[in-house]
Amino acid sequence: MELLGVDIGGSGIKGAIVDTKTGKLLTERLRLKTPQPSTPQAVAATIKDLVQQIGYKGPIACGFPARVINGVVLTAANVDKSWMRVPIEQMLSEELGTDVFVANDADVAGIAEMCFGAGRNERGKVLIVTIGTGLGTAMFYNGELLPNFEMGHILLHGDDAERYCSDSAREKLDLKWKDFGKRFNEYLCRIEFLIQPDLFILGGGASKKFEKFQEQINLEQARVIPAETLNLAGIIGAAMYCERCIAEKKQKK
Repeated sequence: MELLGVDIGGSGIKGAIVDTKTGKLLTERLRLKTPQPSTPQAVAATIKDLVQQIGYKGPIACGFPARVINGVVLTAANVDKSWMRVPIEQMLSEELGTDVFVANDADVAGIAEMCFGAGRNERGKVLIVTIGTGLGTAMFYNGELLPNFEMGHILLHGDDAERYCSDSAREKLDLKWKDFGKRFNEYLCRIEFLIQPDLFILGGGASKKFEKFQEQINLEQARVIPAETLNLAGIIGAAMYCERCIAEKKQKK
């Protein structure tokens, strides 16, 4: 199918039409600035603008940086607090005049990575960690997604892990990559102890610099590799999520 995937981030809202069978973008990736403050009404208007600029008509799906369950936003760690308890799918569907499906941004990025990226031939427990403004995580077992598996907010040194070793924390604290790697290794060691994944796949902005902190990563058993779909994962995964939601909706009829 040819579907529009939208990746809603803290600084940019990105979208493109995707061939869900190949994972290839059929249009140029369009990026609009995330409005500040990023209130529901302002974000909805920006998404509508993006859809109109692309010239797309049909159902869409969005990756959103929060826990989204049954179409409702249930966390607001890295988005405007006014998003709490907003029925995001209903709101965006009414704004755009079409079906809109929304899932956690790390989950949809994970779907793309498991189908077309570094996880495509992997079985067992795979945890994808997106290192950006926060720490997003997506858990897969034998290729199947366990949705809303949030592990970015565990405590490290008495504080939220994303304040300790996200990419934004690295920039804020002006950490050298070696020092960031030591911090991030602490995080991975803690996750390994808690859930024993077979593989970590690192995505998000910092994953592009994996070679700069790779030597600091030292786990007992789990392998650690960088993602391959990188900054397109959210768009590709959202389109694939849209395809799955359309199929599920048809089955219910």
